[in-house]
Amino acid sequence: MTQMTDPGFDSHIRKLMGWHFGADTGSPFWLGKLSGLGFDPLTEVQTLSDLTRFPDVSSELRSVPAQDLIPAGLADRPFRVYDSGGTTGSPKRVVDSAYRSLMTVWGRERLLANGVPPHGNWLHLGPSGPHVIGFDTARYAALGGGIFYTVDLDPRWVKRLLSQGRAADADEYVQHLLDQAETILESQDVTVLNTTPPLLEAICARPRLYELVRTRIRAIIWAGTSISGESLRQLSEVFFPTASVVGVYGNSLMGVAPQRAARPGDTHPCVFEPFPDTTRLQLVDDDGEPVAYGERGRVRLHLVAEEMFLPNILERDTAVRVEPVPGSPVDGLADVQTYRSLDDVTIIEGVY
Repeated sequence: MTQMTDPGFDSHIRKLMGWHFGADTGSPFWLGKLSGLGFDPLTEVQTLSDLTRFPDVSSELRSVPAQDLIPAGLADRPFRVYDSGGTTGSPKRVVDSAYRSLMTVWGRERLLANGVPPHGNWLHLGPSGPHVIGFDTARYAALGGGIFYTVDLDPRWVKRLLSQGRAADADEYVQHLLDQAETILESQDVTVLNTTPPLLEAICARPRLYELVRTRIRAIIWAGTSISGESLRQLSEVFFPTASVVGVYGNSLMGVAPQRAARPGDTHPCVFEPFPDTTRLQLVDDDGEPVAYGERGRVRLHLVAEEMFLPNILERDTAVRVEPVPGSPVDGLADVQTYRSLDDVTIIEGVY
């Protein structure tokens, strides 16, 4: 087991404990839990390791009124509500005012470092509606002065079809999505495609659409579902050898952890890193202890931001722990894979 010291983040944690558990600044959600915690966050939560004293509240995000998540200190700001994809049950909800915009500025720099063009138009072939990925992608396009094209995609409908054994109907829906993407690419100038591994595989099986993507798209960003190392190699080296193929790991709760630029000696084709200002992703064993570098563990999220406080959240994924690059305070994650079942719930990734 290897743990890093993280004094900068520890100081951030102490500051935010005063914010989230201050009577004038905290949210009704967290202030309402204060008496039942069994400890005082203002005096007893000093470091990253102390965050594991908090309960995992992620299941409560399925039903808590969104207004109760807004810190009183930010009550004068406009907020939006974003839903998770509902992969492990009813959707979880988070609130956002300016935080996601801040994170996408950082995330865009990571994308540029991986070869995504700084300018150009984007096509988002993925969820929008209540899903934050649509906002993130639109923000990336806007930051580069590009036009944002999108196709309606309801990931919950695909998961429902698959859970009912209606694979043929799910495939028909996928083809409907691809028809719309093909219409856009036939007539519009698009530089960047943001989509998911299953939809990229479906694109490769449609000759005309594949040719449009292969010849016109300069960067492909994939996110939303897991992908094997071999499939990723095929996409990068065989199907789209002239495009930058870049991965982004993330979800509504944690935000984004884009792929970092490759480094000499990397043993994994894709290593993700989270937003270091607010987020730590730990890989832990069945006892909740961090695994050693090079070992696989379950993803545990600590999000400590002004707008949302989500400590000690066990995610649906596992990954291999990778040593941080020089100067970085965060570990890397590689070969992210999703549990097929969790807490007696069958997990269906679908197309997102």
